[in-house]
Amino acid sequence: MEAKIKKQLNKIRPYIQMDGGDVEFVSFDTETGLLTIQLSGACVGCPMSQITLQEGIGRTIKQEIPDVKEVVAI
Repeated sequence: MEAKIKKQLNKIRPYIQMDGGDVEFVSFDTETGLLTIQLSGACVGCPMSQITLQEGIGRTIKQEIPDVKEVVAI
């Protein structure tokens, strides 16, 4: 499961990097479906990062990997 998630994050990563940010896998809880990621670079402190997290990253990951129920950033 971790490899599938990382593969999807690698597809998203270039779009985030174009704006000066980055996203990294932290953990995935198979029991709850909770994916934890870390945003870095320009994403840190950006007021749009929550929208990027939920509408961009979260939606894309959940569509491709139904086992992921929620995405949170630390």
